[in-house]
Amino acid sequence: MTGSFGREYNSAKTYKHIEAAPHCAAMGAEIKGVDVADLSDSAFKEVEDALFRHKMIYLRNQHIDARTLEAFSARFGEFADDAYTDGIDGSRNVQPIIKEADAKTGWVFGSGWHTDSPFLKRPPAISILYGVDVPPYGGDTVWANSALAYSLLSPTMKDLLKGLKVHMSIRDVLENAQTKGKAGDDPIGKLVKLRGAPDLPEDMKEKIRGAFHPLVRTHPVSGEQCLYVDGSYTINFEGFEEEEAAPIIDYLVRHITQPAFVCRLRWEKNTLVLWDNRLCIHQALNDYDGFRREMYRTTIAGEAPR
Repeated sequence: MTGSFGREYNSAKTYKHIEAAPHCAAMGAEIKGVDVADLSDSAFKEVEDALFRHKMIYLRNQHIDARTLEAFSARFGEFADDAYTDGIDGSRNVQPIIKEADAKTGWVFGSGWHTDSPFLKRPPAISILYGVDVPPYGGDTVWANSALAYSLLSPTMKDLLKGLKVHMSIRDVLENAQTKGKAGDDPIGKLVKLRGAPDLPEDMKEKIRGAFHPLVRTHPVSGEQCLYVDGSYTINFEGFEEEEAAPIIDYLVRHITQPAFVCRLRWEKNTLVLWDNRLCIHQALNDYDGFRREMYRTTIAGEAPR
C-alpha cells in the first residue's frame, strides 16, 4: 500500500429516512430503520445512495419472502442473466444457494475472490443476498474494496494499467468446480454435471470465450475509478500472453485483498446484503460443514464497463 486513508473515507452521511452505520474503515455499512417490504421512494433512494457510498450494505431482521425480495431487487433495475441457477418456482429471478448440513465439498459456491459473472458483456451491477437459514458460526462473506485499492496505487502503476483490458472467462471456475465439486452441490452442481461431457452447450462455450473489459473502470454514478480484476475469472489481458499477465494479475488481486481494504460479515438469520460488483470483489468461505446454509440471491444487470 503506497498511501493511507483516514476516518472520513467510509464515514456515514446523515440521511432523513435511514441510518447508515459504517461496518469497517475500508467499506461496508449497516442500514438501520428500514423495512424493505415497506419502503418509500425517498427511503429507497437513500438506501441506493448508501450502497454506492459504502460498496456493501446490510440490513438485519428483514422478514421477507421470495416475491418481496424480487420486487425490492427490481427497484434497482432489470435483472441480470444468471450463469448458475434457474431460479425458483414463481420467482425465476430469485436464485437458491443451499448447502445441506450433510454436504461436504471442496468447492462451495462463491469460493475464491471474484466479482459476479464478469465474463458477460454486461456484468451484474448489484448483487443481493438474503439469509434464511445460517450456521451459528462459519459461512461468513468477505468483501474487498477495489476502488480504494486503485486509489492507493502509485502514479506509475496507474499509468501502466491505464488502457489495459482484462479477459474475463468462466474457464478456470468451470475446471475448479468439476475437479473439486460434487454433482449434488448447490449451484455449482450445474457445472459439475458437465464433467466428461463430449461437447459443452453453446451458452457455456460463450461464457468460456468470455468478454474483455477495462481493467480500470469508472462507476457510472459515483465516478469512482476501480480495479476490475479478480482471482477467479480474470485469465489474461488483451494483447498479452497469459504467462506475461499472470504476475500482474496476482499482484493486483493481492493488493486489493490486503487486510486494510477488506470487511467481513457474520451472517444472522433474516439478514439482507447488497453489494456493488463494480466497486468491490468478494468471496464465500467453505468453513461450515455440518451446518445448513440457505440463501437466496438476485443480481441486477449493469452497463458495459467503461
